[in-house]
Amino acid sequence: MPASPPVVHPEPRGGLIAVVDPATGEAFDEAPDQQSGELDAVVERAHAAWRGWRADPAARTAALLAAADAVEAAESVLAPLLTREQGKPVAESYAEVARTAARLRYFAELGPEPQRITDGRPVRGEIRWRSLGPVAGIVPWNFPLQLASAKFAPALAAGNTMVLKPSPFTPLATRLLGSIIAGVLPEDVLTVVTGREPLGARLASHPGIRHVTFTGSVPTGRAVAESAAASLARVTLELGGNDAAILLEDVDVERIADRLFWAAFRNCGQVCMAVKRVYAPARLHSRVVEALADRAKTTVVGAGLDPATQLGPVNNGAQLARVERYTAQALADGARAAAGGHRLDRPGYFFAPTILADVSTDSPVVKEEQFGPVLPVLPYESLDEAVEAANGTGFGLGGSVWATDLDRAEAVADRLECGTAWINHHAELSLAQPFAGIKESGVGVAGGPWGLYGNLRPFVVHRPEEIT
Repeated sequence: MPASPPVVHPEPRGGLIAVVDPATGEAFDEAPDQQSGELDAVVERAHAAWRGWRADPAARTAALLAAADAVEAAESVLAPLLTREQGKPVAESYAEVARTAARLRYFAELGPEPQRITDGRPVRGEIRWRSLGPVAGIVPWNFPLQLASAKFAPALAAGNTMVLKPSPFTPLATRLLGSIIAGVLPEDVLTVVTGREPLGARLASHPGIRHVTFTGSVPTGRAVAESAAASLARVTLELGGNDAAILLEDVDVERIADRLFWAAFRNCGQVCMAVKRVYAPARLHSRVVEALADRAKTTVVGAGLDPATQLGPVNNGAQLARVERYTAQALADGARAAAGGHRLDRPGYFFAPTILADVSTDSPVVKEEQFGPVLPVLPYESLDEAVEAANGTGFGLGGSVWATDLDRAEAVADRLECGTAWINHHAELSLAQPFAGIKESGVGVAGGPWGLYGNLRPFVVHRPEEIT
C-alpha cells in the first residue's frame, strides 16, 4: 500500500491560512486568518447597512440581478480557482458558478406577499413581512459557492444583510465571489470573513446576528445551534446525509447504471445528498455490483483542471484518511472491493472509486456518512427489509427508488423517512422546491419561497373597517 500523503491543515502563518490544492497536497495560496475579535465591527457595519437595504425592495431586486450578471461575467476566473482549492472537475466548477448566478436571479424576483386575515370580525388584519437583521452564513468545503448562494441569496432578497464564513479549506473562491458581489451591492450588505475556529462559533453566538444558517456535519451543527441559542437567534441547519437507493425487482440495471453511479460519485462522493448505500434485490445484486464496478474502473480520475478528468481528489487529507479508514475496516470485516478499495499512488488526495460487495450491515461505511468515493451495495430478500434498512439510520436527508413500474416506485418512495425522495434519479433539485432533512439531517427549510420566508418574520397590523 502506498505511503499516506501528508495531511496539510490550513494552519496560520503570520495571520494567514495556507490553502492546499488537493490534486497535489501542497499549499498554493493563502487567505486571512481573521480573529473572532474582529467580528464586532463587521456585524456592527452589517447592522448599519441593514437599515438602508431593507427599505427599498425595488432597489434590492435591481442590485441582486446586477450581482448575478457580475458573477456570470467572472466565471472564467471563479471556476478555475474553485477547482484549484476544492478539487472538483472544472466543468463542475463552471456549473456551480452558473447555479450561483441563477439562484441570485431566482430570489431577486421572489418577493414576500402580504396576506389578509379573514376571521369574521369587523377588523381588517394583514400579515406583512419584515426582515430579521444581520444573518450569519457558515459554509462547508464541498460546494463553497453554491451553498454560499443558497444562504445569501434568500437572506439578501428578504432585506437582511449577511456575514458569510467559508470553510478554511476553501476560502479563496468565496472571498473572490464576495468581492465581485460587493462591487454591485451597497457597502457591508455582504461581508466574507475567513479564519479557523473559534471564528465560526463566535459568529454563530454573536448577539448582533439574528439568524444563523449552517451547512455541515451533525456534530458541528449541534455546536452551532448551542452557540446561536445564547442570543436566541433563529437557526437553519442543513446537516449530513446517508441516502439510500432502493432498486426494485423490475429495474433495468444497464439503463439506470450510469445515473446511479454518478448520483453516488459526483464531486468525488462529497455531496450531502449523494447516494451512499444501494439496496438491490438478491437475484440482481451481482449484476448491479458488476455494472457499477465497470463504471468505477473506467472513470478517469485526475486533477480537476485537466479537461479529461471525470472524478477529482478528495478535498483534504483528514477527509481522505476518514474514507480510507472506513473502507479498510469494511474490507477487514469481510467486504470485497469489486472496484477500487485503496488510495491512488500519486501526489494529492486521490482515492480510487470504490464499489463494495459483501458488506456487513453494521459496517461504519453503511451506518455512517463516509463522504467520499465509496459505495456499498447490499442485497435484500424482501422489499420491507430494504425499506426498513434504508430508514434505519439517524439521517433523513434524501432517498430514491429505481424501477420500471413508476407507480409502484412512488408507493415505495412514500415510505422513505427523508426530506426528498426521487424516482429513477437522485440529488437533483429545483431552485423553486423546499429542501429540508428530518431526524439528524437538519432543522428548518431552504430553497424556494420557504427559503425566503425563513429569512423573514411576520408583522401583523389590525385596523377597524370603520371608525368607531
